[in-house]
Amino acid sequence: MLELHASRPARNLDQLKTRLAEHPDDILAAQKLRYRVFADEMGARLNTRHPGIDQDFFDSYCEHLLVHDEHSGEVVGTYRILPPHQARKVGSYYSETEFDLTRLQHLRHQMVELGRSCVHPDYRSGATIAMLWSGLAEYMHRNRFEYLIGCVSVSLRDGGQLATALRHHMLDKAHAPIEWRVFPRHPLSLLPGRQDLASLDVPPLVKGYLRAGAMVCGEPAWDPDFNTADFLMILPMSRLNPRYARHFLRS
Repeated sequence: MLELHASRPARNLDQLKTRLAEHPDDILAAQKLRYRVFADEMGARLNTRHPGIDQDFFDSYCEHLLVHDEHSGEVVGTYRILPPHQARKVGSYYSETEFDLTRLQHLRHQMVELGRSCVHPDYRSGATIAMLWSGLAEYMHRNRFEYLIGCVSVSLRDGGQLATALRHHMLDKAHAPIEWRVFPRHPLSLLPGRQDLASLDVPPLVKGYLRAGAMVCGEPAWDPDFNTADFLMILPMSRLNPRYARHFLRS
Protein backbone atom coordinates (compact mmCIF):
# COMPACT_ATOMS: atom_id res chain seq x y z
CA MET A 1 0.00 0.00 0.00
CA LEU A 2 1.84 3.05 -1.20
CA GLU A 3 0.61 6.45 -0.12
CA LEU A 4 0.67 9.20 -2.73
CA HIS A 5 -0.34 12.84 -2.55
CA ALA A 6 -2.57 14.48 -5.13
CA SER A 7 -0.36 16.44 -7.51
CA ARG A 8 -2.85 18.13 -9.83
CA PRO A 9 -6.63 18.49 -10.29
CA ALA A 10 -8.37 15.15 -10.86
CA ARG A 11 -10.17 14.53 -14.13
CA ASN A 12 -13.87 13.79 -14.54
CA LEU A 13 -14.55 10.83 -12.27
CA ASP A 14 -17.99 10.03 -13.70
CA GLN A 15 -16.36 8.03 -16.47
CA LEU A 16 -14.41 5.75 -14.09
CA LYS A 17 -15.34 2.13 -13.46
CA THR A 18 -13.90 -0.54 -11.15
CA ARG A 19 -13.39 -4.19 -12.11
CA LEU A 20 -11.03 -7.14 -11.75
CA ALA A 21 -8.57 -7.78 -14.55
CA GLU A 22 -9.94 -10.35 -16.99
CA HIS A 23 -7.21 -10.45 -19.62
CA PRO A 24 -3.38 -10.38 -19.65
CA ASP A 25 -3.54 -6.98 -21.31
CA ASP A 26 -5.41 -5.65 -18.26
CA ILE A 27 -2.63 -6.85 -15.98
CA LEU A 28 0.02 -5.41 -18.27
CA ALA A 29 -1.70 -2.01 -18.15
CA ALA A 30 -1.66 -2.15 -14.33
CA GLN A 31 2.01 -3.12 -14.33
CA LYS A 32 2.87 -0.20 -16.61
CA LEU A 33 1.00 2.18 -14.30
CA ARG A 34 2.87 0.77 -11.33
CA TYR A 35 6.21 1.32 -13.07
CA ARG A 36 5.29 4.89 -13.96
CA VAL A 37 4.36 5.70 -10.36
CA PHE A 38 6.96 3.69 -8.45
CA ALA A 39 10.02 3.99 -10.69
CA ASP A 40 9.52 7.14 -12.76
CA GLU A 41 7.77 9.25 -10.13
CA MET A 42 9.07 7.89 -6.82
CA GLY A 43 12.50 6.71 -7.92
CA ALA A 44 12.13 3.12 -6.70
CA ARG A 45 14.67 0.54 -7.82
CA LEU A 46 12.54 -2.17 -9.42
CA ASN A 47 14.00 -5.56 -10.26
CA THR A 48 12.13 -6.12 -13.52
CA ARG A 49 12.97 -7.98 -16.71
CA HIS A 50 11.10 -5.62 -19.01
CA PRO A 51 11.70 -1.85 -19.12
CA GLY A 52 8.63 0.17 -18.18
CA ILE A 53 6.84 -2.77 -16.53
CA ASP A 54 6.70 -3.48 -12.78
CA GLN A 55 6.39 -7.26 -12.64
CA ASP A 56 7.39 -9.83 -10.04
CA PHE A 57 6.91 -13.46 -9.05
CA PHE A 58 3.69 -12.80 -7.11
CA ASP A 59 1.79 -11.13 -9.96
CA SER A 60 0.68 -14.35 -11.64
CA TYR A 61 -0.89 -15.58 -8.40
CA CYS A 62 -2.79 -12.36 -7.67
CA GLU A 63 -6.07 -10.81 -8.67
CA HIS A 64 -5.64 -7.29 -10.05
CA LEU A 65 -8.27 -4.73 -9.16
CA LEU A 66 -8.47 -1.90 -11.69
CA VAL A 67 -10.02 1.52 -11.99
CA HIS A 68 -10.23 2.41 -15.66
CA ASP A 69 -11.33 5.49 -17.55
CA GLU A 70 -14.11 4.41 -19.91
CA HIS A 71 -13.52 7.41 -22.14
CA SER A 72 -9.80 6.83 -22.76
CA GLY A 73 -9.65 3.12 -21.94
CA GLU A 74 -6.71 3.84 -19.62
CA VAL A 75 -6.09 2.01 -16.34
CA VAL A 76 -5.73 4.80 -13.76
CA GLY A 77 -5.68 2.92 -10.46
CA THR A 78 -4.86 -0.55 -9.22
CA TYR A 79 -4.60 -2.83 -6.21
CA ARG A 80 -2.94 -6.23 -6.21
CA ILE A 81 -4.89 -8.86 -4.23
CA LEU A 82 -3.39 -12.12 -2.98
CA PRO A 83 -6.12 -14.41 -1.54
CA PRO A 84 -5.28 -17.16 0.96
CA HIS A 85 -5.57 -20.12 -1.43
CA GLN A 86 -3.12 -18.46 -3.82
CA ALA A 87 -0.75 -17.56 -0.99
CA ARG A 88 -0.64 -21.27 -0.16
CA LYS A 89 0.39 -22.02 -3.75
CA VAL A 90 3.14 -19.38 -3.64
CA GLY A 91 4.25 -20.53 -0.21
CA SER A 92 4.02 -17.11 1.42
CA TYR A 93 2.54 -13.64 1.31
CA TYR A 94 4.61 -10.84 -0.19
CA SER A 95 4.68 -9.21 3.27
CA GLU A 96 6.73 -12.14 4.52
CA THR A 97 9.69 -10.80 2.55
CA GLU A 98 9.62 -7.88 5.03
CA PHE A 99 8.05 -9.28 8.21
CA ASP A 100 7.85 -12.42 10.32
CA LEU A 101 4.11 -13.21 10.23
CA THR A 102 4.21 -16.19 12.60
CA ARG A 103 1.60 -14.68 14.95
CA LEU A 104 -0.88 -14.32 12.07
CA GLN A 105 -0.62 -18.01 11.19
CA HIS A 106 -4.07 -18.84 12.58
CA LEU A 107 -5.70 -16.16 10.35
CA ARG A 108 -4.23 -17.33 7.05
CA HIS A 109 -7.29 -19.22 5.84
CA GLN A 110 -9.25 -15.92 5.90
CA MET A 111 -6.45 -13.44 5.21
CA VAL A 112 -6.20 -11.43 1.98
CA GLU A 113 -3.09 -9.37 1.23
CA LEU A 114 -3.14 -6.04 -0.58
CA GLY A 115 -0.16 -4.57 -2.35
CA ARG A 116 1.26 -2.49 -5.20
CA SER A 117 -1.52 0.09 -4.92
CA CYS A 118 -1.18 3.24 -6.97
CA VAL A 119 -3.22 5.88 -8.77
CA HIS A 120 -2.38 7.85 -11.89
CA PRO A 121 -1.36 11.42 -10.87
CA ASP A 122 -4.22 12.97 -12.87
CA TYR A 123 -6.80 10.94 -10.93
CA ARG A 124 -5.61 11.21 -7.34
CA SER A 125 -8.61 12.02 -5.22
CA GLY A 126 -10.67 10.59 -2.39
CA ALA A 127 -13.27 9.50 -4.92
CA THR A 128 -10.79 7.35 -6.88
CA ILE A 129 -9.54 5.74 -3.67
CA ALA A 130 -13.14 5.09 -2.60
CA MET A 131 -13.76 3.31 -5.91
CA LEU A 132 -10.82 1.00 -5.25
CA TRP A 133 -12.08 0.30 -1.73
CA SER A 134 -15.58 -0.36 -3.03
CA GLY A 135 -14.29 -2.92 -5.51
CA LEU A 136 -12.16 -4.46 -2.80
CA ALA A 137 -15.12 -4.78 -0.44
CA GLU A 138 -17.18 -6.49 -3.12
CA TYR A 139 -14.33 -8.97 -3.50
CA MET A 140 -14.11 -9.58 0.27
CA HIS A 141 -17.87 -9.90 0.66
CA ARG A 142 -18.32 -12.20 -2.34
CA ASN A 143 -15.56 -14.55 -1.17
CA ARG A 144 -16.41 -14.26 2.54
CA PHE A 145 -12.89 -13.33 3.60
CA GLU A 146 -12.50 -11.64 6.98
CA TYR A 147 -9.00 -10.11 7.24
CA LEU A 148 -7.12 -7.63 5.08
CA ILE A 149 -3.39 -7.11 5.51
CA GLY A 150 -0.95 -4.94 3.63
CA CYS A 151 1.87 -2.46 4.00
CA VAL A 152 1.40 1.26 4.34
CA SER A 153 4.57 2.69 2.83
CA VAL A 154 5.79 6.10 3.98
CA SER A 155 8.56 7.86 2.07
CA LEU A 156 11.80 8.59 3.91
CA ARG A 157 12.74 11.43 1.59
CA ASP A 158 11.92 13.91 4.39
CA GLY A 159 14.55 12.33 6.62
CA GLY A 160 12.00 10.18 8.44
CA GLN A 161 9.89 12.92 10.04
CA LEU A 162 6.53 11.66 8.80
CA ALA A 163 7.38 7.99 9.40
CA THR A 164 8.47 8.79 12.97
CA ALA A 165 5.32 10.78 13.71
CA LEU A 166 3.07 8.09 12.24
CA ARG A 167 4.88 5.37 14.18
CA HIS A 168 4.17 7.09 17.51
CA HIS A 169 0.60 7.92 16.55
CA MET A 170 -0.30 4.43 15.33
CA LEU A 171 1.43 2.59 18.18
CA ASP A 172 -0.45 4.83 20.64
CA LYS A 173 -3.87 4.85 18.98
CA ALA A 174 -4.15 1.84 16.66
CA HIS A 175 -1.83 -0.91 17.87
CA ALA A 176 -3.02 -4.44 17.05
CA PRO A 177 -3.42 -6.96 19.88
CA ILE A 178 -0.19 -8.61 20.97
CA GLU A 179 -1.23 -11.90 19.39
CA TRP A 180 -1.26 -10.16 15.98
CA ARG A 181 2.18 -8.55 16.26
CA VAL A 182 4.69 -8.97 13.44
CA PHE A 183 8.43 -8.38 13.42
CA PRO A 184 10.41 -6.57 10.69
CA ARG A 185 13.24 -8.45 9.01
CA HIS A 186 15.02 -5.14 8.40
CA PRO A 187 14.14 -2.90 11.37
CA LEU A 188 14.18 0.82 10.75
CA SER A 189 15.89 3.35 12.98
CA LEU A 190 13.70 6.44 13.02
CA LEU A 191 14.35 9.89 14.41
CA PRO A 192 14.76 10.29 18.19
CA GLY A 193 11.91 11.77 20.20
CA ARG A 194 8.36 12.41 19.08
CA GLN A 195 7.53 14.30 15.90
CA ASP A 196 4.45 16.55 15.67
CA LEU A 197 2.02 14.78 13.34
CA ALA A 198 -0.30 17.79 13.16
CA SER A 199 2.33 19.86 11.36
CA LEU A 200 2.98 17.20 8.69
CA ASP A 201 1.12 16.36 5.50
CA VAL A 202 -0.34 12.92 6.26
CA PRO A 203 -1.38 11.10 3.06
CA PRO A 204 -5.18 10.77 2.87
CA LEU A 205 -5.06 7.02 2.34
CA VAL A 206 -3.23 6.59 5.66
CA LYS A 207 -5.96 8.60 7.38
CA GLY A 208 -8.62 6.56 5.61
CA TYR A 209 -7.22 3.21 6.73
CA LEU A 210 -7.00 4.33 10.35
CA ARG A 211 -10.49 5.82 10.36
CA ALA A 212 -11.85 2.65 8.77
CA GLY A 213 -10.57 0.63 11.72
CA ALA A 214 -7.21 -0.72 10.53
CA MET A 215 -4.49 -1.42 13.10
CA VAL A 216 -0.71 -1.45 12.86
CA CYS A 217 0.89 -4.80 13.68
CA GLY A 218 4.14 -3.46 15.13
CA GLU A 219 7.34 -1.65 14.23
CA PRO A 220 8.05 -0.64 10.61
CA ALA A 221 10.43 -2.36 8.22
CA TRP A 222 12.84 -0.56 5.91
CA ASP A 223 12.34 -1.14 2.19
CA PRO A 224 15.63 -0.04 0.59
CA ASP A 225 14.35 -0.39 -2.98
CA PHE A 226 11.52 2.09 -2.39
CA ASN A 227 13.29 4.01 0.43
CA THR A 228 10.20 3.74 2.58
CA ALA A 229 9.16 2.83 6.09
CA ASP A 230 6.66 -0.01 5.71
CA PHE A 231 4.02 -0.52 8.40
CA LEU A 232 2.06 -3.77 8.24
CA MET A 233 -1.64 -3.03 8.76
CA ILE A 234 -4.53 -5.39 9.48
CA LEU A 235 -8.23 -4.66 9.04
CA PRO A 236 -10.78 -7.25 10.22
CA MET A 237 -13.94 -6.66 8.22
CA SER A 238 -15.96 -7.13 11.42
CA ARG A 239 -14.15 -4.09 12.84
CA LEU A 240 -14.91 -1.82 9.88
CA ASN A 241 -16.13 1.56 11.09
CA PRO A 242 -19.79 1.87 10.03
CA ARG A 243 -19.19 5.49 9.01
CA TYR A 244 -16.74 4.28 6.38
CA ALA A 245 -18.65 1.23 5.23
CA ARG A 246 -19.95 3.25 2.29
CA HIS A 247 -16.40 3.28 0.91
CA PHE A 248 -16.53 -0.50 0.78
CA LEU A 249 -20.11 -1.49 -0.01
CA ARG A 250 -22.16 0.02 -2.82
CA SER A 251 -25.50 -1.38 -1.67
